[in-house]
Amino acid sequence: MSRPDNKKFFENLTGAGKSIAVLTSGGDAQGMNAAVRAVVRMGIYVGAKVYFIHEGYQGMVDGGDNIEEAKWESVSSMLQVGGTVIGSARCKEFRTHEGRLKAAHNLVQKGITNLCVIGGDGSLTGANLFREEWSGLLAELFEQGLIDEDAAQIYSALHIVGMVGSIDNDFCGTDMTIGTDSALHRIIEVVDAIMTTAQSHQRTFVLEVMGRHCGYLALVSALACGADWVLIPEMPPEDGWEEKMCQKLSAKRAGMKRLNIIIVAEGAIDRNNQPITSDHIKDLVVSRLGFDTRVTILGHVQRGGTPSAFDRILASRMGVEAVLALLETTANTAACVVSLCGNQSVRLPLMECVQMTQEVQKAMDEKRFEEAVQLRGRSFENNLKTYKLLAHRKPESELPHSNFNVAVLNVGAPAAGMNAAVRSAIRVGISEGHKMFAVNDGFEGFYKGQIKEIKWADVGGWTGQGGSLLGTKRTLPAKHVGEIAEQMRKYNINALLVIGGFETCDRIKQSASGTKRRVFIIETMGGYCGYLASVGGLAAGADAAYIYEEPFDIRDLQANVEHLTAKMKTSIQRGLILRNENSNENYTTDFIYQLYSEEGRGVFDCRKNVLGHMQQGGAPSPFDRNFGTKIAAKAMQWITKKLNESYRQGRVFANTEDSACLLGMRRRAMVFQPVVQLKDETDFVHRIPKEQWWLKLRPLMKILAKYKTSYDVSDSGQLEHVVLNRPKASEAIAAI
Repeated sequence: MSRPDNKKFFENLTGAGKSIAVLTSGGDAQGMNAAVRAVVRMGIYVGAKVYFIHEGYQGMVDGGDNIEEAKWESVSSMLQVGGTVIGSARCKEFRTHEGRLKAAHNLVQKGITNLCVIGGDGSLTGANLFREEWSGLLAELFEQGLIDEDAAQIYSALHIVGMVGSIDNDFCGTDMTIGTDSALHRIIEVVDAIMTTAQSHQRTFVLEVMGRHCGYLALVSALACGADWVLIPEMPPEDGWEEKMCQKLSAKRAGMKRLNIIIVAEGAIDRNNQPITSDHIKDLVVSRLGFDTRVTILGHVQRGGTPSAFDRILASRMGVEAVLALLETTANTAACVVSLCGNQSVRLPLMECVQMTQEVQKAMDEKRFEEAVQLRGRSFENNLKTYKLLAHRKPESELPHSNFNVAVLNVGAPAAGMNAAVRSAIRVGISEGHKMFAVNDGFEGFYKGQIKEIKWADVGGWTGQGGSLLGTKRTLPAKHVGEIAEQMRKYNINALLVIGGFETCDRIKQSASGTKRRVFIIETMGGYCGYLASVGGLAAGADAAYIYEEPFDIRDLQANVEHLTAKMKTSIQRGLILRNENSNENYTTDFIYQLYSEEGRGVFDCRKNVLGHMQQGGAPSPFDRNFGTKIAAKAMQWITKKLNESYRQGRVFANTEDSACLLGMRRRAMVFQPVVQLKDETDFVHRIPKEQWWLKLRPLMKILAKYKTSYDVSDSGQLEHVVLNRPKASEAIAAI
């Protein structure tokens, strides 16, 4: 098949003759192993030699067995392992010139001039200093007779690419750092568990989470669990906060709430830069309110456990992008860091990001807290604004007055995160002065009149609930337009917020992990959309994922079986095959299972599993809670804006294309697109978009499973600059 001339494919880039080393430094973070795996396999795939540097910079200084050539099989079965299997250590010696001289000598002995560094801003700053000193270090080594002139010329330039591994998400220039999402999973698991015991005994819990200099974990976990109060270093509370907090906790109890949750970052401070400790908060609540109060310090449990699907995918994408960046680098290329912006990987100048990160701390030290929040980036700033909007209800006298009635309903399949979105929409709507209505059971409930006004307190505790508390059905409105119109007239509904879609599915809740020489055949949901199978395959290290969007035949199946058989014969490992439920009407899950069982006889055995509706069940992930909350808040603010624009002479005139829009993410931004425009972009028969961004990720899964394939890198290779965008007033909660 011919390929478009305007696209760039990575086969044109070669790693032949290059040596790449990968190290992890500083604190460990879940997902680091996925990044190491991606660097190793992508490096070997393009023909480069790849080395592990064990124990971070300490291993680089010590040399010897700490610098070890990596093989393809070296990184098998490490994708799902937390921490870093190649070790990480803080190294005082590397901070000295003598230590860096030893490190340079050890790298030159192995012919290494390309480094992938996974760590925080300190580790990346050290790497950049090493790069800047490189030529001088080689000159010293030559003068001391430790290397010859040829080596000094051949290895004259050191190239650096960084990936940020930090659970704190404290690095400017990226939406998420490796490990953050997994840490949020650990926190939310604890919060959800604590809520049950707190309700039983009517207790107040103070939870201390990590974040010595950054409050991201505290802020997002507070947003995801609906905490009553949150304390972070970037935005200390106003003077007199103690009284305000106690008033709020007391009001919640008076409103029949049986528990209170307060989340505090370990680095929380007051306006005078004095620490606010979890014990101080406990003593405050006990002395002023007399509530039974307990403190839970999560500590290093936040760093532990299996990395989330999000972190595995993020780290895998970053690792591949890092190798591509090294292949394209020249002697004059600045050190870069691979970042995430929206759903895209981007490259940014490493030191620009480091300097902006350091500016945040400087602003906090100088009590310029508003600026510190802005420097953290639009995502952090809008998390904070959203939390304030949803957690603190204004008195009725301070609310704007609106003549508008807005209804919220769920449609389609239930999805984790729906309830967080409903809660957010209801509370933002009330804050905007609207009268809010809830519709039960989707459009079916709408035409039957299952509509009631819903208040602020009615959606308390909804954030962590799975499924749809409003109820949702697949009934389409077409047959009941007349009845629905009558109900809208009866309740004077001026606007609708519909949360749902063709098929809204949560991430895969179960991945296959088997014994050696066993292949799992897993069927995922998704209708005709192969997102779950494809991205789940990338997260789980699958060997193949069969989807409707990428047609396959018996020859493809046979090639996959032969490829897997060859792998099993050379190394003992497990295999994983995913199949989207509607990928092909003839090549069913049973057929594929029987084919693999027969053709793999004597080499591996097979098991199959149809995940089914368990994928829609369970509590929503931190990402789903946070995303649902912010996207619904943005939608409700858009509705308010449109209602005000279209209100004339006591009526709402919604007769333009942009009065009915779909809100979703496109590349790097949240976009409102008129529904009428979706007609040309949608395959209505199969209920999927005609173009899907995630299809570009499928070659990554194949490459990392050792298949020869093409990979479009048209979006790669552009070194961008860090820009601090200031959102307009109307976009105050827009950025996600």
